[in-house]
Amino acid sequence: MTVRVIQWAAGAIGKTCLRAVLDSPGLELAGLYVYGDRKAGRDAGDIARRPLTGILATRDRDEILATPADVVVHTPRLQVPYETHDADILALLRSGKNVITTAGNHFPRAHGREREEMFLAACAESGTTLYGVGISPGVIGERLALALSGVCLELDRIVVDEVLDATRMPDPNFVFDVMGMGSDPAAIDLTAGELPRLYGCLYTETLAFMAERMGLAVDAYEPDHHIEPATRDLEVAAGTIRKGTVAATEWRWHALSAGRRVLTLSIVWTMDPAMPRYAGRDHWTVTVTGRPGLTMTLNLVEPNDPHSRTTAAQFVTAGPVIRAIGDVVAAPPGIFEPPVFAPYTFSTEGTTQGAS
Repeated sequence: MTVRVIQWAAGAIGKTCLRAVLDSPGLELAGLYVYGDRKAGRDAGDIARRPLTGILATRDRDEILATPADVVVHTPRLQVPYETHDADILALLRSGKNVITTAGNHFPRAHGREREEMFLAACAESGTTLYGVGISPGVIGERLALALSGVCLELDRIVVDEVLDATRMPDPNFVFDVMGMGSDPAAIDLTAGELPRLYGCLYTETLAFMAERMGLAVDAYEPDHHIEPATRDLEVAAGTIRKGTVAATEWRWHALSAGRRVLTLSIVWTMDPAMPRYAGRDHWTVTVTGRPGLTMTLNLVEPNDPHSRTTAAQFVTAGPVIRAIGDVVAAPPGIFEPPVFAPYTFSTEGTTQGAS
């Protein structure tokens, strides 16, 4: 069967997904939603640098909601506040379309039953499924780290460390407003400001998913953030980052159980990968302390194609989305959660069991 797909948003990740949909024999593009006037009215093939499709990009939300499709690949820019895209996702689900999103909602239960029930009700209304996925959150912690834990007879701690070069990110709004790069370090509140809340909502979902699957009772999530200022003026794809302004952010959370740090997720984005603090570090490192102790490293390899403007980071985010389409379309109504086989398990007392 051919799966009818609507692509929602055509930024860097959206265009990568759009090209994958157009290139996949089992997928048929049914519609394309865009946010900007510059892309509205253009053929989807033109936007994706592919042959013309006859599908014109639209900014008309109602038109997209009325378009028959099996699934919406929802890839808008992450925004403050975290709930920015809730109304669109709920409307798409109620319109009878499954939704795969890269804009959070990887594990809504992490934020309490009320938020989870909001999406479950929309899914039940039209028999649809919601799945939030990307590489991180989505794969590194939820799949790879949990799989790695399963070889341990005893486990004390898991630390997931991400260090990514952000210099090629092209969108000034995302880089300067959402990531906080180029800001006055003194103006960013690392304790209760907009950015800590945004990223806390997003990334503690990974820790909550891991904890539930491992039967770990979490007492609290402890923030442990850091900002690194630029030591020189930096020219990056999105613009200029002046000396003394924010050139790297380190967002870090610890899942505490019985007063002990058991799970840690560290997200580091840098606009100056040559800084001694970041030089030579792997893109992802998963460190398991236990019996046995384990370390796994993962690095992105940029495409060896002078004609391609798509980065490895864009491919690795779009890949899990496209690969999930068949399973999400076939899934029962509700919130799709990736299966985990035989992770290490702690005591299950005090944890929520089962998946939606």
